Amino acid sequence: MANILRTVIENDKGELKKLDKIAKKVDSYADHMAALSDEALQAKTPEFKERYQNGETLDQLLPEAFAVVREASKRVLGLYPYHVQIMGGIVLHHGDIPEMRTGEGKTLTATMPVYLNAISGLGVHVITVNEYLSTRDATEMGEVYSWLGLSVGINLAAKSPFEKREAYNCDITYSTNAEVGFDYLRDNMVVRQEDMVQRPLNYALVDEVDSVLIDEARTPLIVSGPVSSEMNQLYTRADMFVKTLNSDDYIIDVPTKTIGLSDTGIDKAENYFHLNNLYDLENVALTHYIDNALRANYIMLLNIDYVVSEEQEILIVDQFTGRTMEGRRFSDGLHQAIEAKESVPIQEESKTSASITYQNMFRMYHKLAGMTGTGKTEEEEFREIYNMRVIPIPTNRPVQRIDHSDLLYPTLDSKFRAVVADVKERYEQGQPVLVGTVAVETSDLISRKLVAAGVPHEVLNAKNHFKEAQIIMNAGQRGAVTIATNMAGRGTDIKLGEGVRELGGLCVIGTERHESRRIDNQLRGRSGRQGDPGESQFYLSLEDDLMRRFGTDRIKVVLERMNLAEDDTVIKSKMLTRQVESAQRRVEGNNYDTRKQVLQYDDVMREQREIIYANRREVITAERDLGPELKGMIKRTIKRAVDAHSRSDKNTAAEAIVNFARSALLDEEAITVSELRGLKEAEIKELLYERALAVYEQQIAKLKDPEAIIEFQKVLILMVVDNQWTEHIDALDQLRNSVGLRGYAQNNPIVEYQSEGFRMFQDMIGSIEFDVTRTLMKAQIHEQERERASQHATTTAEQNISAQHVPMNNESPEYQGIKRNDKCPCGSGMKFKNCHGLRCLQ
Repeated sequence: MANILRTVIENDKGELKKLDKIAKKVDSYADHMAALSDEALQAKTPEFKERYQNGETLDQLLPEAFAVVREASKRVLGLYPYHVQIMGGIVLHHGDIPEMRTGEGKTLTATMPVYLNAISGLGVHVITVNEYLSTRDATEMGEVYSWLGLSVGINLAAKSPFEKREAYNCDITYSTNAEVGFDYLRDNMVVRQEDMVQRPLNYALVDEVDSVLIDEARTPLIVSGPVSSEMNQLYTRADMFVKTLNSDDYIIDVPTKTIGLSDTGIDKAENYFHLNNLYDLENVALTHYIDNALRANYIMLLNIDYVVSEEQEILIVDQFTGRTMEGRRFSDGLHQAIEAKESVPIQEESKTSASITYQNMFRMYHKLAGMTGTGKTEEEEFREIYNMRVIPIPTNRPVQRIDHSDLLYPTLDSKFRAVVADVKERYEQGQPVLVGTVAVETSDLISRKLVAAGVPHEVLNAKNHFKEAQIIMNAGQRGAVTIATNMAGRGTDIKLGEGVRELGGLCVIGTERHESRRIDNQLRGRSGRQGDPGESQFYLSLEDDLMRRFGTDRIKVVLERMNLAEDDTVIKSKMLTRQVESAQRRVEGNNYDTRKQVLQYDDVMREQREIIYANRREVITAERDLGPELKGMIKRTIKRAVDAHSRSDKNTAAEAIVNFARSALLDEEAITVSELRGLKEAEIKELLYERALAVYEQQIAKLKDPEAIIEFQKVLILMVVDNQWTEHIDALDQLRNSVGLRGYAQNNPIVEYQSEGFRMFQDMIGSIEFDVTRTLMKAQIHEQERERASQHATTTAEQNISAQHVPMNNESPEYQGIKRNDKCPCGSGMKFKNCHGLRCLQ
């Protein structure tokens, strides 16, 4: 029933009728635009911007704006978008995916929605699969945008933060998917607002959308760094120090299993590590190591909480079953502290500082669109994950390519012999051949066989995108033989040479079926562009990876019945092609499940990441005293400490609370147990908070002016948050690796991960607030400053393309009369001098 409804509601024919109607409206402006002078056509951009600012929507501007780009393309590039390309552009503007065959001019189609959305001034990102395509498309299409008065940025990995910021501040930015993702993560690791490079994410148009949002979506983006050997030495030194302490030097709180140094312990630590003050801001990391060493030595017990295996590894003991938990590690550095305690090798590991999946990265855009030649097979995934429809756009001319049925051979050897014979025969006739392979090894094998057969050829392995694009352009010349892996030269058109049409056009030979039907369709689509003739033929064998893993018994039974004794016997049948496609559908289903699972796990972290990043950004951009936030942290830390002892008897509770106050809030003499006797919990909280506030005011008074106070507060909060968040991400990684085993106990691993991840997040917030409180109260306060990045570093990477200035009488006033330190009107939240003011003020 659901499928019938979907067919009725999401009818491609009905959608194409609507698109055709809007495209005809665009066509109706053609003569009017052609009659305009260059200056009048260029003046349309500021006019559209003004109309947009005055309340007209982009949808209302669409027919006219598309017509302007069409005419500009004709004058600047000599290319005039077809009617079907306008339809594709409308789909892109609506945030969906037009499926346009290879050679239908997707790059030119994109110029129309990109121009229209750039009018808003909020930024447009054009995402490509590699930097060669980013640079090529930005340079070629940038001529049109620049001519129309829009600036184009090229964001490359080699660029400095200053250059990246300039690229993102342009009206249109070309970038790869990985670079946009890493820039987002790095922006949320900087400590100054002016070091951020991105503006808020507005509109992304993804070229080869299936490759970016589906094929690469199984691998998350991760920023990580190795934990240095110095860190491992700190674990050992902290352990050696803790072993010198006696029972008066630390205070254990048994109910909450927490431990901290007493005043004598703090004095010993300062002597041992040659410090003036253990709780200075520079020593935040060291106090963390000492806390862990204390827990490892005096709370965690050998053969009860953990055991040491024969391989000299620390294994956690499950408190409920008494079994060791393979693969689990204590989080927050405690595991390494226990390794130091037991003198076993401390395991070095790289620490994840930030991570995000492509799915969650691109879902943050206000509007997301993409284009591809092969998206229909993944329609369900695009709809479910990204809320994008796939709409097939008709070709400008009918497709004339002949797709032959698959040929099946018994062995790999017989299959490759047949491929070489076919290639040689076509080469001798002069017909160009493109041989597609799944793996680099297959390319090399066929290359050796062709050399032996005396057939000259080129081999492309997707290693050098620029060089390979040049080679693949010539793959349609008479007598050309090219071997390429699926990704090699993607996004480059193969134009037919002279006399090739009469020979049947380009012949594409697939040496095996890929796991995904999409990739096979992409290979086929290299031939038969814009109504050219062409052929495609796939060669398979029973020993192919896909056939071995997913081929049905039905195929094998048929072959046995036919009693194929000869090695070179071949089967050609439609039934076989259908069986192979059903095997591919099964693999696609498996891959979709994998991607969905990656996303379900990342969704837990997404909510946490957004909370931390939003709070972090608030701290970085704050221009006011953060006292209220810090006082709130102190209050909540006191509440947690008092509530943790609500069930203990009053004397024990009073002692534990005094110990907490002495270690984290006040001086040793500032509070005694007798003061707390007879007080209710609310009164104890009030008393501690009042005394803590007095200490807070004394500490802050040591700073000379409001600016120094704000800078100190920012340094303190960011240092603690970043430290704890990195540890938390690491702990979530380890939880994810171990939670899968809970499936054996009939528990859903994802539900377990969600509930435990939430509990760990709550604990982390508590730890952040405790660390901030303790450091604030115990530190020797002096002026702090966050590190500064080099503001104007430049590289030799490809330069951005600036807008050609069009003199106008009624120039848009949006950036006039704005002061350097005012908020930029573009909505980025940055100061004008660090955003659009960079250009205006220069």
